[in-house]
Amino acid sequence: MSAMDASFYFVEDENVPMHVGSVLVFEGPAPSYGDVIRLFLSKMDSVPRYRQRVRSLPLHVGRPVWVDDDHFQILYHVRHTAVPSPGGDDQLRNLAGRLFAQRLDLSKPLWEIWLVEGLEDNRWAIISKVHHCLIDGVAGTDLMQLLLDARKDVALPEPTEWTPQRSPSQFDLVVDGVRDAVWTPVKHLAAIPAFARSLRSGSELLDIGRAVLGSLPGTAKRLTSATAGSLNGPIGPHRRWVWTKADLGEVKRIRKATGGTVNDVILTAITHGFRELLAKRGELVEGQVVRTMVPVSMRAANEHDRLDNRVSAVLVNLPVSSLDPLDRLASIREQMDDLKGSRQAAGADVLTKAGNFAAPTLLALGSRTAMRFPQQLLQTVTTNVPGPRVPLYMLGRRLQNIYPYVPIASTMRISIGIFSYLDEITFGINADFDGVPDVQVLADGIRAGFDELLAVAAAPAEGSRVE
Repeated sequence: MSAMDASFYFVEDENVPMHVGSVLVFEGPAPSYGDVIRLFLSKMDSVPRYRQRVRSLPLHVGRPVWVDDDHFQILYHVRHTAVPSPGGDDQLRNLAGRLFAQRLDLSKPLWEIWLVEGLEDNRWAIISKVHHCLIDGVAGTDLMQLLLDARKDVALPEPTEWTPQRSPSQFDLVVDGVRDAVWTPVKHLAAIPAFARSLRSGSELLDIGRAVLGSLPGTAKRLTSATAGSLNGPIGPHRRWVWTKADLGEVKRIRKATGGTVNDVILTAITHGFRELLAKRGELVEGQVVRTMVPVSMRAANEHDRLDNRVSAVLVNLPVSSLDPLDRLASIREQMDDLKGSRQAAGADVLTKAGNFAAPTLLALGSRTAMRFPQQLLQTVTTNVPGPRVPLYMLGRRLQNIYPYVPIASTMRISIGIFSYLDEITFGINADFDGVPDVQVLADGIRAGFDELLAVAAAPAEGSRVE
């Protein structure tokens, strides 16, 4: 495992299941359980990691490794259930929330798929869970497209026989782990000259450093803004998971009328949602912000077939105390432009990769400590993954909607996954069950945030364009 993948694995505990997930809703009728099993078996050769489990080394002398599971059983990982009548969105969300709250079995391959029948309007669903140490958001999109098809009538390949490779002995793993702990830092140090040669010009590294250093005053100012304290706190093992939607066409209308990017508009609507949540709690005060981590994909165009984590992140203040939606949009746009100009995502990626220099034992300790230490710096994560713009099918049934799930950890009680498919943008909001009983207020507030911006976009005489 890479340092980042291992970090996600080490963070897992009874209150912090570290899997990502999604709910996919299809037009009916539902396929048979046997057909779904045959579909997955026919694709297994393309995703060998789905038949592998994690082995940790004694005292973490090396990073965890992937080995073939001698007892792999597809019937354990692909499961079958149904929702109670009437089979509406509430029943599906409640089921998904319970399943997402349950930890994956760390002694087996780290994924589960649930075939869900009984949805109204002759629909059915797939609920998927994959551990974050195995996959990030963009890689998850690639994997989803592997299991789905762009054409309705696609013949499935015949499943092939699979024989697990012999698992290394404990002694071999320890020897390899010690060698890796010594050799990996040397390898990364040796790669520095090659990295320097790969820059577009000899001064590019200096330019990146200057940009990052020049942005430090603005970054420090953002980190000292007053945050919403009630959004942080201890989390338990149970989850509330809800969703809301927006249309890509309406987001583009807002952007055309007000300026900014699609992502700026989305973050502004999310800001309205948090504003509503804090106002309903009686906790909205002047100058307050909700600070979010925004993951940024560092995956190159030729790396979309790799199942690992290639992400960095930036921090953005959501100006929840601002009354005017245009002021909120202007603030977010200014921050995002500053972050892009400062190359902070690239700088954060360098720091993330510095974890490759850490001894695995320290990496395990550091990951757990960082995620569990009480902090007020971050209140949420908002991760936006662009999905396919063409219709997809599973076993000849058209995919209607995709709703994402992103884990929460440490003292951060809310996460927001954002996914686009065709012309729809969906928001999967994950929250601690006891700490955020009013999560639906946030979901409704995000939708109201788009409506508010649409009203501004439709009345240009009453608002000025954000430049």
